[in-house]
Amino acid sequence: MIYDIPSASCASTGPKIVAVGGGTGLSTMLRGLKKYTDRLTAVVTVADDGGGSGVLRRDMGILPPGDVRQCMQALANTEPVMEKLLDYRFPEGQLRGQSFGNLLLAALKDRRASCRERV
Repeated sequence: MIYDIPSASCASTGPKIVAVGGGTGLSTMLRGLKKYTDRLTAVVTVADDGGGSGVLRRDMGILPPGDVRQCMQALANTEPVMEKLLDYRFPEGQLRGQSFGNLLLAALKDRRASCRERV
């Protein structure tokens, strides 16, 4: 999955950087890199088969959204409340352990044809 952060202005600043990876490492690196450039592209590997992402992958036939969600959050200029909302994990019931952000990306499956469009 490729996620390209749009430039905040017409005049981009800093070097063009492409970061490749997945998991916590990529999103952590992106949080740091966005302080030095607004020309970032993330190539996110999506092979997760455990936890909430694995459940969504098996049940809905979608790419596991967890790492993509973390990278979107890392690249976005979000309010702390929004970041907490996207990270929120349901504590009980059938949704126990699922993050709201993953469910949001899963819900977009029926609205957008490709994963790239959903992101």
